[in-house]
Amino acid sequence: MNPPPEITASDIIEAITAATHDVFSTMLGLQIEPRGGATEDDSPAAPTSGLIALIGLAGPWTGTGSVSASGDFACRMASALLMAPCDALNENVLDAIGEIANMVIGNVKTSLEDKVGPMGLSTPTVIYGHDFQTRSARIHRWTVVPFVCCSGPVSETLYVQMCLAPNREPGQGNVRAGLQMPQVLTA
Repeated sequence: MNPPPEITASDIIEAITAATHDVFSTMLGLQIEPRGGATEDDSPAAPTSGLIALIGLAGPWTGTGSVSASGDFACRMASALLMAPCDALNENVLDAIGEIANMVIGNVKTSLEDKVGPMGLSTPTVIYGHDFQTRSARIHRWTVVPFVCCSGPVSETLYVQMCLAPNREPGQGNVRAGLQMPQVLTA
């Protein structure tokens, strides 16, 4: 078995930056810019309060992508996506943040697939509350790209992160494009 093609931290940072900018400018109408430098850390930079949307990736490379922000910024993003006021964390806001994460991480995945081949994407899981932590059980190196949104009365911070590693499991790097529908026999 050949080792999977390499993805560098620079590849991930470039993909995250482009995907986040595209989603925020196109879908949300919000101006967002990278804040400071991207880092590689042994733990994610997600806030311990607010919310985080997690999405799994599988294929020649496996891991997790996440989007995290404060509750107030989540409401602002949801309001922009839904084009309706969202003043409190509720089901609409959680769904909107899951969809924003799906768009951002999905675009990152598509960009990285040019280098490593097809990858699958899980359904987003959104966690919210106070005093929580997230951790990847197997992969410990996170590429973290913080962004600041200056649109509106207050600057807000968004963290987009990826934790990826080559899939060393034999035969586990293959991703099917979709399930085949069974043939129905008629008499």
